[in-house]
Amino acid sequence: MDLINKRLTSAEITNLWTHYIQETMAICVSKYALKCIEDTDISSVFEFALTLSNSHIQKLKGFFVQEEFPIPNGFTDEDVNLEAPPLYTETFWLEYIHGMTMHGSSLYSLAFNSSVRKDIRDFYYQCVNDSMNLYNKSIDVLISKELYEKSPYYSTPQQVDYITKLTYVTDVFGKRRPLNSMESANIYFNLKKSIITKAIILGFSQVCELIEIRKFMEKGLQVANKHIGLFSTVLLEDDLHSPKLMDSEVTNSSIAPFSDKLMLYHAGNLFSVAISYYSHAAVMSMRADLLVHCETAISRDLKVFAKYGQLMIKNQWLEQPPKADDRKVNY
Repeated sequence: MDLINKRLTSAEITNLWTHYIQETMAICVSKYALKCIEDTDISSVFEFALTLSNSHIQKLKGFFVQEEFPIPNGFTDEDVNLEAPPLYTETFWLEYIHGMTMHGSSLYSLAFNSSVRKDIRDFYYQCVNDSMNLYNKSIDVLISKELYEKSPYYSTPQQVDYITKLTYVTDVFGKRRPLNSMESANIYFNLKKSIITKAIILGFSQVCELIEIRKFMEKGLQVANKHIGLFSTVLLEDDLHSPKLMDSEVTNSSIAPFSDKLMLYHAGNLFSVAISYYSHAAVMSMRADLLVHCETAISRDLKVFAKYGQLMIKNQWLEQPPKADDRKVNY
């Protein structure tokens, strides 16, 4: 392989760099969760997740060393307090690992599709398989404990139909047409994400040390509540069920299991992911009012994400991504 083909592309560098930071956060969370979980079925899922994370970290470090690339700081044992009492119930942790696995699977797929070098592709091919295995383990336990909530069922159509009127898309006044299966599925999926995000941030808001971080969490809660209220109402109008809230899965502990840096990063990452999911829902929606709802949700989340960036920079917690060479001539 010649020198040019050996060099990492900007996409490959970004994927490896971002992956390392997020994986170090996942290790901190899994270590704490395992200290709190007594149920052997649930703990086995986290043990598997922690094994995968440690394996990924070793592979990522190998890439950085091979490329003589500085290893990011990410998160360390200093960012987790394993002596902190449980902040969440075991049910929450099972829902949490299931939800985070879906995020990881999406990011690994994107990393695979944007990689050129075979060793990088092979790594993310394995990561995708790892995430699918973890997904299967988590959903199997959810189903066995009768905790998994399915999206709404639809009657089987009797024939193939075509859309013949523009009002299918544009009629937002008066009686709207029922949600189609794509629309309800995306709404339900995003509601589940908003509900678990709210529970995570609710717990964080109880234990943050810095006032400005606590205020950020409170703002995040307000936004999550607006999303949940809005899209739950949309489903209810069509007599479709919504996922149940997870607020009661947060304990009353006031002792932080994680550093403010980790909690802020985690919360900001959740809003970043939500923006991409609402964008997908928007382009899949064929009712104009739903498109507006998704755009509103994206706008709210962007404001929260902007505040997250400001706080990370202010507290000097935001590692700088690899940058392009400055080739401008100074006169």
